[in-house]
Amino acid sequence: MAESSTVNGGSTVQECQDMIRRSLRTPMVKFLKEHLEKSGCRIGDNFIKAIHCDKKVSGGYVRGHGIIVCSNYMNIQDEVNQVVIHELIHAYDDCRAANLDWANCAHHACSEIRAGHLSGDCHYKRELLRGYLKIRGHEQLESLNQELHPIRNTSAPVEC
Repeated sequence: MAESSTVNGGSTVQECQDMIRRSLRTPMVKFLKEHLEKSGCRIGDNFIKAIHCDKKVSGGYVRGHGIIVCSNYMNIQDEVNQVVIHELIHAYDDCRAANLDWANCAHHACSEIRAGHLSGDCHYKRELLRGYLKIRGHEQLESLNQELHPIRNTSAPVEC
């Protein structure tokens, strides 16, 4: 196995790319890709790729380029699956929303809320696994302390 490329115990770009390939076989990812394509949204074979990231983010969607997954912050398959699902929802929003402006905080926030809830990222079991033991109230505080797609337990403010 290749040497890990991060101090946080993440994976190498190749290890992450392998996890992305496995992710593409999951029912939810297959469903989202199928509906993107049915809606006329063009996604090629290299639409989702692993890279080494300098910022503390798990991944992102880049208009015109596709989805990136930050290998150095991915440790397990479930994390990669979650990022891919979340970012595919952003790709769908970008493709299908008539006047989506990512620089507009309201538009961006709407897509983040959709992606967070539709991907299952906000499910209470996932939050409990992250160490959030309160069932109510953490969602609002957590979303205020996040940048675009940060790794959990950071306290960076939202910048629009």
